[in-house]
Amino acid sequence: MDTTDSPPATAATTPLGATAPPMPAAVLRLLRTAGFVSNFDRFCITPMVMLIGAQLGAPLPTVMLAASGYFLAYGLMQPVWGLASDRLGRVRVMRLSLAGAAVAALASVLAPDPAVLIVARVAAGAFFAASIAASITYVGDTVPAAVRQRPLSELMTAFALGTAVATVIAGALAHYVSWRLVFALPGLIAAYLTVALRRLPEPPREASGALLAPFRVVLRSRWQWYVMAVAMLEGAVLLGFLTYVAPALEAQGASATLAGAVSALYGVGSMAAAQIVKRLVGRWTPVWLIVAGGAQMLVAFGLAAASTSVPALVGCALLLGGGWSFMHSTIQSWATLLSPTARATGVAMFGLALYVGSALASALAAQPAEHHAYRAMFLTAALLTLPLTVAAAVGRARYRS
Repeated sequence: MDTTDSPPATAATTPLGATAPPMPAAVLRLLRTAGFVSNFDRFCITPMVMLIGAQLGAPLPTVMLAASGYFLAYGLMQPVWGLASDRLGRVRVMRLSLAGAAVAALASVLAPDPAVLIVARVAAGAFFAASIAASITYVGDTVPAAVRQRPLSELMTAFALGTAVATVIAGALAHYVSWRLVFALPGLIAAYLTVALRRLPEPPREASGALLAPFRVVLRSRWQWYVMAVAMLEGAVLLGFLTYVAPALEAQGASATLAGAVSALYGVGSMAAAQIVKRLVGRWTPVWLIVAGGAQMLVAFGLAAASTSVPALVGCALLLGGGWSFMHSTIQSWATLLSPTARATGVAMFGLALYVGSALASALAAQPAEHHAYRAMFLTAALLTLPLTVAAAVGRARYRS
């Protein structure tokens, strides 16, 4: 594979060639909040699917369409928002998408039946899809490549916090109050950010030329296709099967609160590991970070395949969070290097692959989950972790070698 379309790993420039200034703390806080609310909204449904199904009179596969449809819309809208970001600006796109997300959240709160809920959640996924990719792209525009993984790890910590808070609060609120209130929370935060992001300075960017020019830049890169393939497998293995940790517990009689608390440990593991990754950047090569992440994921799914007891799934959730921080942040940083003149579109295509893989795995696993075949499902995930780790590590080792 050629590497002529890749910038030097130590480049410290913006797309316009100027020296990249340090990222102000206030800017990073806003980006972290945008990523936090996006992940909160994406993961809050996981510990609630059984309760929602019972209250709306729908079977688990039907309610899971709200989750898998969300993931699919989230993925499919990545290139749309990426293209819009390259043409209109990162901040403008974040504000526009968050305004739409607030409306979709309100529709989720008011949904009278499963069909309306599914449509509302698909719309929410489509709008919230812009936040994380735009935040990552903003870092790529303003932080030197040699140290870019550090602020990206800060973002990953916020994303993980959103996951952890979502699963804990969702399970508790759904059990003791109402699942509708859970969908209202990210809507309120999204509405706040629509206003607050006016303070975020727009980074300079190159003129994108013709409407589809960024896609031509991105899709000419063979490395872009390779990383997208890795991202699709990663989304299927990790995000797709992660959705079933809470249902696996609830199938054994655990409450939504307990299931949500165990699922939240994924975020705890991710936050703890992100702090370690920040210290290891520059000491460990990207390849070793990927291998360490893959090893944690393999052990995690191995535990769940051996037993779906509370202790086993606690270990599974913690290790999956660690695997995400080690592997995904490294691959994500790699993705920001591939197409610097169309960075938002490149990152968005990466996200498209990630979430399409997640949606496909989540949907395909719904029927086995309906029959409580969770251990076989997690064994499949463990087996798929091996080719994922090898492909990511070998590709990253060969990149610019």
